Amino acid sequence: MNNQQFLKKLEIELKISKASPHTIKNYTKQNQVLLDFTKKESQQITTDDIKYYLAENLTTSAAATITLFLAAIKYAHITILKNDPTLTIKRPKKENHLPTTLSKKEVKLLLSQIKNEKSNLMISLIYAAGLRVSELTNLKIQDLNLPEKIGHIRQAKGNKDRIFNIPDFLFDQIEHQIKRQTKQNQEYLFSGRIGKISTRNIQKIVSQAAKRADLKNVHTHTLRHSFATHLLEDGIDIRKIQELLGHANLSTTQIYTHVSNEEIKKIKSPIESL
Repeated sequence: MNNQQFLKKLEIELKISKASPHTIKNYTKQNQVLLDFTKKESQQITTDDIKYYLAENLTTSAAATITLFLAAIKYAHITILKNDPTLTIKRPKKENHLPTTLSKKEVKLLLSQIKNEKSNLMISLIYAAGLRVSELTNLKIQDLNLPEKIGHIRQAKGNKDRIFNIPDFLFDQIEHQIKRQTKQNQEYLFSGRIGKISTRNIQKIVSQAAKRADLKNVHTHTLRHSFATHLLEDGIDIRKIQELLGHANLSTTQIYTHVSNEEIKKIKSPIESL
């Protein structure tokens, strides 16, 4: 079996296991990179080859990047070659960075910088429903139930389906967008020049709006983080937030229990009560 056959088999196995297109692309790419680096056939890859690659290329990378690489190699070799050359390689300790969030006032400022109606609706919906950018781009007209005011996220991260509420604030805009897309025979709620709109396009809209609003380190995922944080600040139970975000484990959601800047401002020093 040559390397092209190995990679093709990997792609097939991932599709059979219902992996997301993002995972298929990532896992295939990581294995391709290792094979190109070692200039070996897949069956010849050793633990030392992997360690050498890590030392040469990923020593300054984030823990998540290294973990993804090792997971991709492990999956491919166990599934196809029935061995695990990553078994004795120590995984990096997970970095517990707190997510960057915006205040409600900053979200309002960011949205005010997006003048295009369609663009504003896309970014508003990401925040309003706590969507991942890929979930927005994959949203189809048939996924929306306007009479019930709910939307369905199909096969999201971890192959989990979930629902989200369509807020009254955006209802008329969404209804108008559906009519416009239906008239043009489009299946996606938001389309680009060819097919669904790209994640890069959406990320660019957020980046440019943040620059105009003079907001630092703002990305599309910042809006999802802000959605979760603001719900916590409003007293919504964390388990309900877990469902809204589509997290498999509560521990993933608990990162949002960090004290927000707005909450910190409300805390009075004990000296004031002496």
